[in-house]
Amino acid sequence: MKVVLFCGGMGMRLREYSESIPKPMVRIGTRPILWQLMKYYSHFGHNDFILCLGWKGDVIKDYFLNYDECTSNNFVLRTGKQVDLLGSDIHDWTITFVDTGLSSNIGDRLQAVRPYLEGEDVFLANYSDGLTDLHLPTIIDYFHQQDSVATFLGVRPRQSFHLVGTDGGGLVTDLKPIADAGLWMNGGFFVLRSEIFQNMRDGEELVLEPFQRLMVQKKLSIFQYEGFWGCMDTFKEKQALDEMVAAGNRPWEVWNLPPAALVPGRSGDESVLSAARHVGQPCQRADVG
Repeated sequence: MKVVLFCGGMGMRLREYSESIPKPMVRIGTRPILWQLMKYYSHFGHNDFILCLGWKGDVIKDYFLNYDECTSNNFVLRTGKQVDLLGSDIHDWTITFVDTGLSSNIGDRLQAVRPYLEGEDVFLANYSDGLTDLHLPTIIDYFHQQDSVATFLGVRPRQSFHLVGTDGGGLVTDLKPIADAGLWMNGGFFVLRSEIFQNMRDGEELVLEPFQRLMVQKKLSIFQYEGFWGCMDTFKEKQALDEMVAAGNRPWEVWNLPPAALVPGRSGDESVLSAARHVGQPCQRADVG
């Protein structure tokens, strides 16, 4: 199954880094978040990637054209020059690099790579700024069970602000952290059927008009997940991921876990599938891809 990764956004809320490199190339540990995400998909057998390039796309091209396997693999150095790798990351990856425009939205970027999805009834897509320990086959199985055109990962909001209720006259009637409000947001991991293109028009954002049409058709579903999910949309969120790396806590590195640790239902529920249901209104994340 092919994986479409939206890599063209400017990352305006992460300008400390994205003025010099595109946001997908900001490092978490020793590798960019884009690599971490590709490694995640590859672990589950999805090695055919389509990168939707835009802002500073040449940096992403150069990274893979000059890829250094020694950074994340053990190796033996002989006679000071010869390198014998003891492992490899990308030897079985196929990567298609596509310039999808400097200021295109997610919908237009997806439309631009449609020719490279010819023959793909189902494909995966991602905003390229989030990480999770989700057992990927579980959401794919759920997608097929629901007979959806699109399914996205639903996660709890991680922001620290509060929701406020009022009586309409200026008095506060409710005040609670957004994390306790029972809300779900779009986590940026998608399973899509090729019919998605029949529901898209030029210039439309993927999760706005196209998803609204799918809701009317009852072909849009959400996979609600209580397990680990983190994104790197802001400098504060990058710091949080860096602190996890420094503490040796990297739940998204599923490729380093024993097989028994990767089972459906890691969210803490009896079954993740029991918590997934059709969505009423998708929550959009801006300034991605």
